[in-house]
Amino acid sequence: MTGLDPTTLAVFAAALLAAGGVAGVLAGLLGIGGGIVMVPALYQVFALLGIDEAVRMHAAVGTSLAVILPTGLSSARAHWKRGAVDPSVLRAWGPWVVVGVALGTGLATVLGGRALTGLFAVVAFLMAIRLFTGSEDKALRDGLPPAPWSPAIGLGIGAISALLGIGGGTFSVPAQVMCGRPIRRAVGTAAAIGLIIALPGAVGFAVTGLGLDGRPPLSVGYVNLLGFACLVPASVAAAPLGARLAHALDPDLLRKGFAVFLLTVGGRMVYGLL
Repeated sequence: MTGLDPTTLAVFAAALLAAGGVAGVLAGLLGIGGGIVMVPALYQVFALLGIDEAVRMHAAVGTSLAVILPTGLSSARAHWKRGAVDPSVLRAWGPWVVVGVALGTGLATVLGGRALTGLFAVVAFLMAIRLFTGSEDKALRDGLPPAPWSPAIGLGIGAISALLGIGGGTFSVPAQVMCGRPIRRAVGTAAAIGLIIALPGAVGFAVTGLGLDGRPPLSVGYVNLLGFACLVPASVAAAPLGARLAHALDPDLLRKGFAVFLLTVGGRMVYGLL
């Protein structure tokens, strides 16, 4: 799919708006936004519209990282105003997160689309198992670990998050909780870490995908501008509906519902690789 005819672009935009709406509802409903919802939504839309499998997952990841920028900025500012962002964590992990993002972006250019899709599916399965078992992260120590462990944590969060196109909260929140940080402060700090991941990650995917064939129309590298323009307003507008549903439903049901969603996403990706 490389044409830029109006009919094709209209269908493309409509599909992305629908995906953004679904992603927004799920993010508000389940309390987990960003790439863990956006990447599979983009992947499925790109698959339905015939985007080349070799670049499909890369485009989903790159676009997701770009979408995280405005949504993450809003979230981080709100948490900062409430004093829920821990500067000590940002100082200790932030520079290493950036290095990790560079490593993850570079690795993504080496990995083929199938390998990147398989990696996302594996992480989705692992998260689903964790949600189904109801395991909770507990503090293992009081304070951040010394070198080399603290830099290694930052590197790992940045690299894996850039590879998967997510804001890092999936990994940085439990890591902070295990270091004795209160959950609300961990969530607020994770929002700021998401910005540290998204900016260099989006730029990296935009640059490394330049000039490649088979990408979605209106793309800068692996960042699809039409996807960005559709996903941001649609997801923001739909998130309050999901939040209202979250307050009306049982938390345990929500947790298991998201686990089912992740299993479905991972299974669909694996099926597409067979």
